[in-house]
Amino acid sequence: MIEWRNLYRGLIMGASDVVPGVSGGTMAVLLGIYERFIDALNGIFTREWKRHLAFLIPLGVGIVAAMVSLAKVINWAFENYPNQILFLFLGLIAGVIPFLANKSNYKETFSGIHYVILIIAAALVGSMALFGEGPAETPVITTYNMETYIKLFLSGWLASSAMILPGISGSFLLLLIGMYSTFTHALENFVFEPLIPLGLGIVFGLLIMSKVLNYLFNKFYYQTYALVIGLVIGSIFVVYPGYESDLMLNIMSLICLIIGLLVAYGLGKIEY
Repeated sequence: MIEWRNLYRGLIMGASDVVPGVSGGTMAVLLGIYERFIDALNGIFTREWKRHLAFLIPLGVGIVAAMVSLAKVINWAFENYPNQILFLFLGLIAGVIPFLANKSNYKETFSGIHYVILIIAAALVGSMALFGEGPAETPVITTYNMETYIKLFLSGWLASSAMILPGISGSFLLLLIGMYSTFTHALENFVFEPLIPLGLGIVFGLLIMSKVLNYLFNKFYYQTYALVIGLVIGSIFVVYPGYESDLMLNIMSLICLIIGLLVAYGLGKIEY
């Protein structure tokens, strides 16, 4: 039976994936479906493929619908109110950490090695903030050949491999390698020629990375949770935009932060 509840979850994940610095994987954690998401991706080619597709289809529809329908809105908001949007997502990300800590039962299950993994993961993701904006002004690709198709495919593969990891933004990596403007332009204008190789790369990356994460959850469950918590904590440093000189804008940012925290708390109560 198709899990239509995943439609709204997909909308949230898709909306976050459009914003550089915000990870769809983090939103999956917030929504309480991260492990199930990994398991479903890993189980597409098993005997239980129908059950896994029943989970993934509405989720995928929501993600694609959000990316296509909200791309212009989010890009407009991100261009005009970047700090406020990032503070909203900052609240969402920070709000999920207590639920992750409770779910992992860290007080009883974590030892020294778990905290080492957590700190290293947080430091690695947090260090991405040092890269700054990256080549955000890279021109949109408008001419296509085999070399371009391969580049688009590899970009999609890289972005989706990161996208599935909490704290690591696929959009941010696209920004760093100069493909973000091409990606958003194709979404906004329904340019299918670049979207097809990008989409194939995204699907391929999700399937490969899901197998890696599924193995880690099966063999090193609490160590993997320490890794996930560290990735989420590290993403706070990447998303944090700093304060502005305008007091009213800072007040708006604070309000967005509080809204994000409240939404995360509400979703956490529902999903966990």
